[in-house]
Amino acid sequence: MNEKVVKIPKVLSVFTLAMINVAALGSVKNWPFSAEYGFSSLFYFILAALVFFFPVSFVSAELATGWPKKGGVYLWVKEAFGPKAGLLAVWLQWVNNITWYPTVLSITAATIAYIFKPELASNNVYTLVTILILFWTATIFNLFGMKISGWMSSLGGICGTLIPGVIIITLGMFWFFSDSPSQIEFTLDSLIPNFDFKHMALFTGVMLAFAGMEMSGVHALDVKHPRKDYPKAILISALIILVSSILGVLSIAMVVPKEAISFTAGTMQAFAIFFNKYKLGSFVPVIAFLVAVGVFGSVGTWIIGPAKGLLAAAQDGHLPAIFHRINKKNAPSALMLFQGALTTAFTFIFLFMPNVSSAFWILSVLTAQLYLMMYILLFAAALRLRYSKPNVERPFKVPGGNFGIWLICGLGIIGAAFALVIGYFDPPQIETGSRVFYLGFLLFGSLVGLLGPFVITLFEKPSWKN
Repeated sequence: MNEKVVKIPKVLSVFTLAMINVAALGSVKNWPFSAEYGFSSLFYFILAALVFFFPVSFVSAELATGWPKKGGVYLWVKEAFGPKAGLLAVWLQWVNNITWYPTVLSITAATIAYIFKPELASNNVYTLVTILILFWTATIFNLFGMKISGWMSSLGGICGTLIPGVIIITLGMFWFFSDSPSQIEFTLDSLIPNFDFKHMALFTGVMLAFAGMEMSGVHALDVKHPRKDYPKAILISALIILVSSILGVLSIAMVVPKEAISFTAGTMQAFAIFFNKYKLGSFVPVIAFLVAVGVFGSVGTWIIGPAKGLLAAAQDGHLPAIFHRINKKNAPSALMLFQGALTTAFTFIFLFMPNVSSAFWILSVLTAQLYLMMYILLFAAALRLRYSKPNVERPFKVPGGNFGIWLICGLGIIGAAFALVIGYFDPPQIETGSRVFYLGFLLFGSLVGLLGPFVITLFEKPSWKN
């Protein structure tokens, strides 16, 4: 009996895939993290690009074009180390989003507040309710499949990064060249940061802002020519993200005092200062709307991407049969609803923390810890596959032969491990409360996230493979 093959339509162009990356990584939502460092943020951006951003981009392009089947990180690590390691990798990629969704949507909530009433940006109850409304709206949109998700991402990339990014960078350059007062000094001394571990703790946030390029690997077959179009999309999005981030962060740092920068509303603080300076205050709600749409598009990208990666592991028999389900639009509906329930539970932490910023930071660090563990597996898999499966065609390869792959993956592993360790130090720039609670929460969360898939495999049943 012949088995009917279902051909999934190619719905993403190179531009759309690039915008998925830009919407997910390059949104102005990430800039207040680095603005805390002032002019030395330039040093951290260059460091993060060398030891993390470009290594992830190059390795992801090689793996996605060499193994362009559905599954992404799960497939790549599985090919290198076996199914259990693949499950761990995709689990870490998926579970870190559970704590990330509330943090990024708190930025959206703060941005929306600038449309109506800026004071609401620091209100815990308002933040909680807005996060839940936005999250479930994005989830419902994504249940309609990749075409809707791609549209959301393109709109998010344009509204949340390109338009606001160009505006704030232009205003920042005008501010700089007009000799307006600056909150930072552009000197060699201020470029070199304080290398104390506590002071460098925010570097984990910089790395998190650059994380996610591998996520587009699960969409490799959604473009017409995956082996050719995927690397093009990586290059386009990498250049846009890096240049815009550096200029945008410096624009914020110039006008917002370091001690006053809000991680959730920092970008809007800068816009408000710029617009009020040039008698354009009435445009603050307009730009707030654009940024909110952009961040919302970013969340839309991430809701379906990691869930599709975990779906591949589920369908291999590592999760109960209920999580194998997809709807008529090829969306992993059961997994998306499950992650929605977990995200809703984590969102309530905003009611129990001293303020929005403290809840935002501790959840962001836990997100980074789990994510960085996955990246270490990713780099190790790329290294192993160069030797264990050298004959697999890779239209895009990390240049430099075996030396090149060792250099790139070595930098990536060292960078990820360093950012993971310093994340456990509470930064002096943020009120984190009890040191014991801060460290205990992160260690416990990391341990639970790391051991989760191993606990699940203890209960595996043959029926899960159906």
